[in-house]
Amino acid sequence: MTSTTTEDLRTAVVLDAARAMAEAGGPLPTPELARLAGVSERTLRRAFTDLLGVGPRAFGQAVRTGAVRGLLRDGAPVTDALLGAGFGSVRAFYETAGETMGMPPSRYAAGAPGEQLGWTAVRTEVGVVLGVVSPRGLCAVRIGPEVGPLLDDVRAEFPGALLDRDDEGLSAIGAALGALAAGHPAPALPLDVRGTAFQARVWDALTRIPLGETRTYAELAVEVGRPTAVRAVAGACARNRLALVVPCHRVVRSDGGLGGYRWGLTVKRDLLAAEHAWTAEDDVEVAG
Repeated sequence: MTSTTTEDLRTAVVLDAARAMAEAGGPLPTPELARLAGVSERTLRRAFTDLLGVGPRAFGQAVRTGAVRGLLRDGAPVTDALLGAGFGSVRAFYETAGETMGMPPSRYAAGAPGEQLGWTAVRTEVGVVLGVVSPRGLCAVRIGPEVGPLLDDVRAEFPGALLDRDDEGLSAIGAALGALAAGHPAPALPLDVRGTAFQARVWDALTRIPLGETRTYAELAVEVGRPTAVRAVAGACARNRLALVVPCHRVVRSDGGLGGYRWGLTVKRDLLAAEHAWTAEDDVEVAG
C-alpha cells in the first residue's frame, strides 16, 4: 500500500465522520462514527489526529460551537473547512461555495477583507433588529436589546469587512425587517446565504413555512429529505444568521414546546403571537 493510498483512505474516513457531525450539528459517539466510516475506533482517532491535529470529539465540539469557521480565519487550509462543511471533495466545495457561503472560501477565511457591508437598524416590539447587506443581498439579521452588541457580533464574523451605516439607502430593508418583527408579511428580500449545503436546504425550507403557521423539527427533516436528521435540522436552525427573513422561529418541538431560539424564547413567543394575530385578522376580513 503506497503512502498516497494510505492518505486517501484516512481522508475518506475523516470526511465520512466529519460529514456526519456537520449534519448532526456537533459531536457523535466515537463507536457510531467508526461504524459509519467502516473502520475501528483506533483507526478513526488516528486519522483525525494525523490529518487535523485533533480527535473526532474535539472536532465535533468545534462544529457545535462554530469554531471550524474560526480555524479558517486562523489560517488552516481550506480543505479543513471542507471537512467541517461536510462536502465530499475540494471540487464539490468550490462548485457550491458561491451559493452556500456567498463569497469564495478564501475571502471568508480572511474575514471578508475589504468587502463593503452596509447596515441599518430598526427598533421594534421584540427589540432592535439589525440588518447587514452585502452586494449580493442580506447576509445577517440580528435581534437584541441594543445596537452595539449586535454590531460587535457582526464585526467578529466579518473582521476584514468595511461596515457602513446607511439608514436612508437601506430604508426598504429596514421597513421589511420592521414588518416581519411585527408579524406582518414583507416583500421578498435578496439573500446572501452563508452556510453549508445541508444548512442551505433547511433554511430554504424555512422560508416556505407560511406566515402564522409552524412546523416541527421532525416535519422539517422530512421536508428536506432527511427524516432521521432531526438533530441536524435543529442545529441548522440554531445557526441561521438571517433572523425573521429565514423564519426559524416558526419551528417548534413535536410536543408543542417552543424549542430553542438564538434571540430568546420571549422573542420567539412574541413573534409567533404577532403572526397568529395578523393572520387571524386577515381571516376575519376575508370572512366579512
